Amino acid sequence: MRRIGILLRIYLVVAVATLGVLTALSAFAPQQAPRDAWVHAVIVAGFAIVLPLRLRSARRGSIRGLRAVGLIAAVLIIVNVVEAMLPDFVPVWMRVEMIGIAVLMAAVVGLVVRERL
Repeated sequence: MRRIGILLRIYLVVAVATLGVLTALSAFAPQQAPRDAWVHAVIVAGFAIVLPLRLRSARRGSIRGLRAVGLIAAVLIIVNVVEAMLPDFVPVWMRVEMIGIAVLMAAVVGLVVRERL
């Protein structure tokens, strides 16, 4: 579960950095920080808080906690890939961020499955 924790910390850094970039872009290039990007980034940041809490539960031996981490990560994969494919939804830089998060979450799902074996 140590590796899952590392990936979730990386995810938290990406989520916070995305909010920082959106803040800067709102001031200097507002067209690169549309409302949809903000909504997505805030939701992503929310999950960046929830996932470590569920992992903490899993570390204490909760199978439900580990399942929750895997399920949330799987949903994040799907949502990020689908949203990244929507035309004109968010700027290109945010699409790259979404795919990066999907890759991170795929690694989390793989580690959760491995942990269950």
